[in-house]
Amino acid sequence: MASTNYRHEIVGVFGDPVDENPTLLMFEAAFRTSGLAWRYQNFHVKAEDLGAAMAGMRAMNFRGINLTIPHKVAVLRYLDRITPEAALIGAVNTVVRDGDALIGTNTDGKGFLMSLRLIANTNPNSKRVVVLGAGGAARAIAVELALAGANHITIVNRTTQRGESLVQLINDKTSTPAEFVWWLGDYTVPENTDLVINATNIGLYPHVDDKPSVNMDAIRPGMLVCDVVPNPPRTRFLIEATAKGAKTLDGLGMLVYQGAIAFTIWTGRDAPVDVMRQALTDAFV
Repeated sequence: MASTNYRHEIVGVFGDPVDENPTLLMFEAAFRTSGLAWRYQNFHVKAEDLGAAMAGMRAMNFRGINLTIPHKVAVLRYLDRITPEAALIGAVNTVVRDGDALIGTNTDGKGFLMSLRLIANTNPNSKRVVVLGAGGAARAIAVELALAGANHITIVNRTTQRGESLVQLINDKTSTPAEFVWWLGDYTVPENTDLVINATNIGLYPHVDDKPSVNMDAIRPGMLVCDVVPNPPRTRFLIEATAKGAKTLDGLGMLVYQGAIAFTIWTGRDAPVDVMRQALTDAFV
């Protein structure tokens, strides 16, 4: 009699909020296409429950997990080790099981850079960049941009300590100069800026009418305005930037490419990127 195995390998995402996170759609499509008996689930995990959730992941033999708001930094204490790039960034968005060990890495920044290069046809080398926010996604993106040769990075954030910490990291560990600007009221983007990146969750569903406090009159043709928010892809911030003549890059590309990297880390297989992108595109048409 042929052997049978009715168990699925489990991966997913821990977050709060997490119901509106569309990551499940692209991973489930990727697993089906690849013929893998794997399942991806969205797990609503509050900040105070992260330790219990990570213990549960170990006990139930999950193959891996993604971390989103507010867990990308807090998860570090529950891991056995982290990759050098995650250590530099100081945040983890992907965990993989290696035997009994949980290893953290960060695919956010790399996913953003792939989206920037492959979708927006933009090389960050020598570009002047403004990053709105200083959380986990902002840290990953800013560090990867610095390592890719950005000319200058301005971190704009409402919390001084977090913003200054990120700036110090970039200045100490990379060759790209960085400065911090306290985000008080509408921020005016400097005229010589090449890239403006909203690395916050402002505008994320269901708060689709919200946008970062930015003086949109300072957005001009020639700038590339990016948003990491994937749901909805066309955020109010990007819509208003388009009206000012700027090029825009939505958050779906970053979501797809960071997910493709995680897929390969977890399964050891090449990711079906086109299938993953189409699954997300279908959801938002």
